[in-house]
Formats: sequence, structure tokens, C-alpha cells
Amino acid sequence: MFSGRLEQEYEILTIIRASRVPLGSGTIRDSLIDRGLQISEATVGRILRDLDKEGWTKRVGYRGRILTSGGKERLKWLLAERERAIFSGELLKALRAKGKEKLVDVLVARRAIERETARLAALHATEEELTAMEGILAMQRELLGSGQSTAATDVKFHRSIAVAAQNRVLVAAIDLIRQDGQLTPIMEYIRRRVGSTMVADHMQILARIAARDAQGAEEAMVAHIDGLITDVGKYWDGYEGE
Repeated sequence: MFSGRLEQEYEILTIIRASRVPLGSGTIRDSLIDRGLQISEATVGRILRDLDKEGWTKRVGYRGRILTSGGKERLKWLLAERERAIFSGELLKALRAKGKEKLVDVLVARRAIERETARLAALHATEEELTAMEGILAMQRELLGSGQSTAATDVKFHRSIAVAAQNRVLVAAIDLIRQDGQLTPIMEYIRRRVGSTMVADHMQILARIAARDAQGAEEAMVAHIDGLITDVGKYWDGYEGE
């Protein structure tokens, strides 16, 4: 959760970074008020002293504070955390609007179609398509490792399998099912909440496709989507009220 204290720190560091000259607590307080944050000059002073101790700001005589290199990195981290908190809040609203049954219905439909796309991809995927899938998963691992959203790469990976299946009707069916742009980030959110990850599943699916193991690819895809359905159930059983 992005707390009020972190929000104050984020705004203060943002204000200092935007200035070409050192800023004092009074000027910073006025800027905070302009941004809708009612905060006393004394409170700003206390926060600034804490930032000085952490090495994120530096006092320049009596002129005020400037941002250090560490402060710039801290601001990047705060921005990422702030966006994640906002994103999570929006997802929670969407989760309640969609409901468990809607998510499970979509996943059941995906299972019916994607077991076939995986099977056909194992029979028809070109080497270029396999290389492209590997690249997508490499990007997915990189994003996951840095704490970023992998939703876009998830969509791209599953669609690349459908394309490799060489069946335009199946591609259209996948596009239709996944046309609700909120569903993929919602599933990513749920899997993170229950401590699950999709990357290992994707790697297993790709391994079976690359081995030209049609049955194995189909089974790996079914196991993956069954896992998603299980994760939805776990979330609703233990996390919905949080």
C-alpha cells in the first residue's frame, strides 16, 4: 500500500527535482498546497531532515535542498510503487465488477480453444515462430524479475501459439475471448496474490511445442489454464476481503 507518508515523500522529491535551484521548506510547503496536500511547514521540515539522513536530499547552506543521485533513484522507486498501488486499486474494482463466475467462464472457454491451438502449433510452428515465442518468454522473465507487469507478454505469447497453429478461425476465437482488456491484468494480479507464476507454465508449453509433441503441448496448456482456474478459486476463498 502506498501510504500517506510515502505520498508526501514522493511529492516533495518531485518538487525538488523540478527546480533548478535549491528549495527551502516554505517554498516546498507552498508547492504541496498547490498540489492539494495540506501540510505544515514544520512537517515538511521533519520530512526533509529524514530525507537528508537517508541521503536522498542534500542541504546547500541556507538556500535549501537539492536532490542527490540516490534521491533520483528513490524517486524512481516511489513512482513505480505509486503506479502499482493505483493499478492494484483499479484491478480490485474490476475484480468485484467481473465476479468469480465471469472469470472462470472465460478460462473454461480458453481451455477448450487453446488446448487445440497448442496441439496444432506443435505440428505446424515454424522455426521463426518458435524463436519469436522464446523471445517473448525472455522478455516476460525480465519483466517479472524487475517487478513489472507481464500482462502484455502473456497475451502476445498465447496469441503467437494461435497464429502458429495456422487456423484463422481459432485465432479469431482467441481474439474474441480476450477482447476484454482488463481480464489479463486481473489474472496477473490474482496469481501474484496467491503466490503463483505463469512463466514456468509458459516455458513448459513452449518446450512441448518445440519438441513437436502435440499431445504434450495440449496437456501442458490444459494444466496451465486449470492452474489459472484454481488460482481464481484460491483468491476468492482467501483474499477477496483484503
